[in-house]
Amino acid sequence: MSDSLSLRDRYLALIDEIVQNTLKGKVSSQEQVYQMLLKGVTTDTGEVFELALSERLNSTQQQVDTEIDVLKQAKATRSLRALKTIQTQWQRAQEQNKANYAIGSAVKDITTATAEARLDVFLSVIDPNQKYLLSVQQLQQLSKSLQPFAQADSDLQQISDGIIRGLASWQRLQDHLVSWMYEQSRESLGFGGVPGERGPWATWAKQVNSELPKALFRTLAMEKSALEFAQQQRNITLGEWVEMALILQYLQRGLVNWFDQQAYNIQAGSKLSISTFLTFAVIWSQLASGLGEGTPFGQASSQVLLQTLRNFTQRPYFPLYGGIFASFSGTYLRNALSYLDEPLRRVNGTQEKARILTLLGYSQRALGQYDRSAQFHQQALDIARLAGDRSCEIANLNHLSRTYVNKENYAEAINYSQRALILSRQAGDRTGEANALVNLGYSEVMQAQQLEQIEPETYETAINYLQQGLTLSERLGDIQSKALCVSSLGIAHLVIEQPQTAIKYLEDGFKTAQVSGDLYLQGLNLANLSEAYDHLQNQDKSIYTGCLGMYLLNQIGSREWRKPARLLMIVHGQIGSEAFQHLLQQHRSKIISVIGVDGYDYIPKLLEEYREN
Repeated sequence: MSDSLSLRDRYLALIDEIVQNTLKGKVSSQEQVYQMLLKGVTTDTGEVFELALSERLNSTQQQVDTEIDVLKQAKATRSLRALKTIQTQWQRAQEQNKANYAIGSAVKDITTATAEARLDVFLSVIDPNQKYLLSVQQLQQLSKSLQPFAQADSDLQQISDGIIRGLASWQRLQDHLVSWMYEQSRESLGFGGVPGERGPWATWAKQVNSELPKALFRTLAMEKSALEFAQQQRNITLGEWVEMALILQYLQRGLVNWFDQQAYNIQAGSKLSISTFLTFAVIWSQLASGLGEGTPFGQASSQVLLQTLRNFTQRPYFPLYGGIFASFSGTYLRNALSYLDEPLRRVNGTQEKARILTLLGYSQRALGQYDRSAQFHQQALDIARLAGDRSCEIANLNHLSRTYVNKENYAEAINYSQRALILSRQAGDRTGEANALVNLGYSEVMQAQQLEQIEPETYETAINYLQQGLTLSERLGDIQSKALCVSSLGIAHLVIEQPQTAIKYLEDGFKTAQVSGDLYLQGLNLANLSEAYDHLQNQDKSIYTGCLGMYLLNQIGSREWRKPARLLMIVHGQIGSEAFQHLLQQHRSKIISVIGVDGYDYIPKLLEEYREN
């Protein structure tokens, strides 16, 4: 206690000294106060200093408030102003102390680690999930601080050099972080572009000088896989890998920060942030696989991947009810989320893992891998329940309901949707409730159709659930849930042979899915629109919507592209090749506005592929 008192008294004396020197005009700048605090207060006794400063601030403020004598009050006011300067500069000193402590700890951890563990330790230092994340300047200081411990060509020297080169590359890329966006339309905003010419990778490849990141960017610009790139790298040095890691981390962080701040369109911003997280996660996964899971650089790439995913799951816009996004494009990412499966197998049950598995399950359902989807969602459900992540638990009950509809096990689909509905109402999860209502109604419509029930009441009850879900999703302003609601209502009316009503909902479903950026739902709505128009014998619109739906579903690797392809071949047989081509040609400009010239030219090839198989 005596030590604490003497320390308190020492700090009170320091504070009084700075105040007196200020009043005497001996303190000429705030910087002078800052340096006195750095010199006079030790890092580990900051709390004692703060208590002493708070004591002086309170007593001086009281004197200002109560002093009657004008001269004494004026002096107290000047003293209070000096104390507030001390408070401001102490906060600055605290930040510097934290930085010094973080850099010192990092240097100690890296230099004392074994050679085998050194890269892992460095990655924990730059982990974006760290409570204190080192800035560019602090990383530069870290690099300098490693130099005295490094020998020429040692791993410490390689890490130090890699940091400096990575930061230098990032500083060159900063001015070009988003310039590529203005080379393409807002509608196609994302990671796609003309292969090798436009888009981020081509732009960034021109800005970096180092060969490894330049070669990676060129590979991605040509829509080739980072897996192929990594498999060709046999002589990567530690310094090159560190440089590449820092460049990719800063690019991803910079893009996410930029998209998150787009106040003019919050939904578009979050959609592109989601796309950025997914894109970089997949690249890291492909690098890990290509470099070799058992190699140091392969393991390090997996570590960065998991850090990225953990950071993603903490974002408020993490998509518990969606997965394939419009800006998540490029053929090298076609079945991209499946790359994240293997690294996750090595992670024990965590809240983050449950959320990523939810995303994987949704994506596998979009691809038509229903058994695999159910496995992911069941695993996510079990982990979320143990982790106490109620919203994730409800989301996976909803996803399981939807997956079992695809598996045509409607009794199980109804069971999961009812459980989701009960749990969401208990937890007050309105988004979960909206989705549960939709899934319950949808499951009951599909079961009634399977059982060939024709009683209107059966369908009326089910469609009422769908309507309740739609009303709730609209009230919540939840675009993703609304897209699912109107899509499900469209399919339900198609099932009960009300194609005109179905078209109204399916068109709304397509537009809403475009806003939410869900390619799978876009393709699904178009495919069902084609069927609805066919019921009305409107072959013109059936061909237009069917071709678009077939192409979009094929682009994300979904097996469901074959359903509209089958209908298109039937229409082709009914009206003949010449009439079919004529109607397709009439819609050329509208189709190109959605999927581009290459997409339009690919439609006949898809139909030929379906015919042959």
